[in-house]
Amino acid sequence: MLTPVRVEYADKKKMRQRNKGYYRVLHWPLWIWVFFLAPGPLTFDLFAKGPGPGNMAWLAAVMLGTGIAALYAQLPGVEPKPYILKFTEDRPNPLYRKVCYTFAWADVVTFATLNLAGLVVAVVTGGWYLKQIYHYAYFPLYGTMVLLGALGILPRVRRSTQGEGTERRYFYGSVWAVTLAQTLLMILWKLLPRTHTADVIKLVVYVAALVALGICSSLGLLPRTRPILPGELIIAD
Repeated sequence: MLTPVRVEYADKKKMRQRNKGYYRVLHWPLWIWVFFLAPGPLTFDLFAKGPGPGNMAWLAAVMLGTGIAALYAQLPGVEPKPYILKFTEDRPNPLYRKVCYTFAWADVVTFATLNLAGLVVAVVTGGWYLKQIYHYAYFPLYGTMVLLGALGILPRVRRSTQGEGTERRYFYGSVWAVTLAQTLLMILWKLLPRTHTADVIKLVVYVAALVALGICSSLGLLPRTRPILPGELIIAD
């Protein structure tokens, strides 16, 4: 017997007319992280060797840019009040939402794909070529995701916010799956020895985590992954 997908009903959700101060402040670090990850090879060096001058300079630039955007309420979640109240309403999607979610999607898809590729290559060949993979493949893949966002193809990046009730679950489901799976992968990278058997274990665990968390998201078991049935008011973050 299949497990039914959990849903939310818009008319059962508590409405809020304004975002609390702490809520707005807590969203700023999320977008700092999103844009800080953008230069992938630089981020690769951060995790491989630790922070360097380039990482610190880029972090300062990102903090300044996102800080200015936050002051002008141009980051999702830092607005004085929620932008979306009726998720069935054909309302224009603001440029700042499209830009922010485009880069968030690019981070999620690019890092997950390249790390998976690195694991597969390591298991098949017995050698690690992750740095080379990031060097040659990162920006083509990242650029493709940015292009898809510019064309309005990605969820939460479309011209209208009308599909927010379902699009947000795709976004949060992907974020949960990739973030938790890569955290688990990083722990294994630190704990396991540099052997072929360990590489196989990392690959199996990483893929299993992505699949399991993806299934949980599709069933609405993770936060903000339940489809919201249309018809009433709804606040979207």
